[in-house]
Amino acid sequence: MNFTNLLNAIDGEPLFETGLLLVGAVNPNDVRRQLSRWTAAGKVYQLRRGLYALAPPYQKTRPHPFLVANSLVAGSYVSCQSALEYHHLAPEYVPVITSVGAHRPSRWQTPLGHFSFRYIKPELLKGYRLEELGDNQRAFVATPEKALLDMVHLQAGGDGLPYLCGLRLQNTEVLSIDRLNELAQGRPKLVRAARHIAELAKTEAEEYEAL
Repeated sequence: MNFTNLLNAIDGEPLFETGLLLVGAVNPNDVRRQLSRWTAAGKVYQLRRGLYALAPPYQKTRPHPFLVANSLVAGSYVSCQSALEYHHLAPEYVPVITSVGAHRPSRWQTPLGHFSFRYIKPELLKGYRLEELGDNQRAFVATPEKALLDMVHLQAGGDGLPYLCGLRLQNTEVLSIDRLNELAQGRPKLVRAARHIAELAKTEAEEYEAL
């Protein structure tokens, strides 16, 4: 396989896996050796074992960080501060993309960004949806309500007002308090946090109306 064959096989996809190139390959080891050479030459980025992206100027579409996060660890979804920023609830740019899932915690540093994966129990894997990211890319991202509750769950003292006020939430009108309470149901820490978040959202709405 030469590099032109690789470009044709990928056909503009932002990410690709080794398995795509091994279909019909006469000698799979040759394909793997070529990938190693192209990675060393800076033509290809290796994100993890078996997962790659083309490097500029060869890539037609830059992979969205959320797509990369989903692809690095199967079964995860983007949450916490990263999802809050995506939903315009957080005022600050977050350089590390945070995801959660029922897997060991890990951190990845790749040519396409830094990624953190936090562990939550399988029964908490809900409250996320498939989001359209543009350029025909999609990824699983927590809803605004679940992103907040994931942060509360993972943070000691996360249900307290000092922590929640420190998040400096904005645009809280996008939150569904009913959905927040539904996701928090049965977990005292999350129920307390949901109550505080509802109070903060009400205060923000009243201050906005008073302007």
